[in-house]
Amino acid sequence: MTLGQVFLSEVVGTALLILLGGGVVANVVLSKTKGFNGGWLLINFGWGFAVFIGVLAAYLSGAHLNPAVTVGLAAAGTEEFVPGIPVDFVSVLTYFGGQMLGAFLGAVLVFLTYKQHFDESDDPAAKLAVFSTGPAIRGYVWNTITEVVGTFVLVFAVISFSRQGETPGLAALGALPVALVVVAIGISLGGPTGYAINPARDLAPRIAHAVLPIKGKGSSDWSYAWVPVVGPLLGGAIAGWSSLVLLPVI
Repeated sequence: MTLGQVFLSEVVGTALLILLGGGVVANVVLSKTKGFNGGWLLINFGWGFAVFIGVLAAYLSGAHLNPAVTVGLAAAGTEEFVPGIPVDFVSVLTYFGGQMLGAFLGAVLVFLTYKQHFDESDDPAAKLAVFSTGPAIRGYVWNTITEVVGTFVLVFAVISFSRQGETPGLAALGALPVALVVVAIGISLGGPTGYAINPARDLAPRIAHAVLPIKGKGSSDWSYAWVPVVGPLLGGAIAGWSSLVLLPVI
C-alpha cells in the first residue's frame, strides 16, 4: 500500500458517498424529480446506502471517507491506518486531501445529474441543502454540540470494531453495519442540524455550491460553515481519546 493508493481510494469512495448522498437529497427537495417530497426517512436511508457503497469502494484505504474518522483513529493511538501506512502528519493530510477532493467531485456530479431540476427549482435553500447541511434552529453552540455527539457515536463505533482486529476505518465495521450506524444517527440525532458528522461531506460540497453556475442558488451560508467542520472534528477526537479509557474495559 502506498500513499498514492490511499489518496485515490479515498477520492473514489468519498466521491461515491457524496454523489449518492447528495443525490438522494436532490431527488427529494428539487422540483419535478421522481422522488420529490419523499421525506426525511428517504434521505436517511439514502445516506446509509451511500455510505455502504463508499465503504465498499474504498476498502483499500480503510474507507475513512471522513476527516473525523481519521482524527479519531489517530487520537485513539492507532499505529497504522492500513498496513504500510503509519499514522503521521503526512498520511493524515493524504487522507484529508483525498476526502476533500472526492467530496468536491461527487458534488459536481450531483449538479450535473440534476442540472435541469436545479434550473426548475425556485428555492435557494433547497438547492443549498443538496450540497451542505443547515440547522433547523440556528444556535451555533447547540448546533456544534449536536454535531459533536453524532460524530462521537460514529467514530466510537468505528474504533470499537477496529479494536477487534480489523483494518482501522469504516471498513472495520463492514459496509452494512456502518451504513446502519449512519441511518441510526440520522433518524435519532439528525433533526437539529441535518447530521453532517463529516467535515469533508459538508465543506467540499459547500465550496462546489459556491463556484458552480447554479441558477438562482443564493448564499452558501458561510457563517454556519464552521459548525459542521469543528463539531465533527471535536467529536471524532473525543471518541478517540475516550476509547483509550473505555474500550479496554468493555
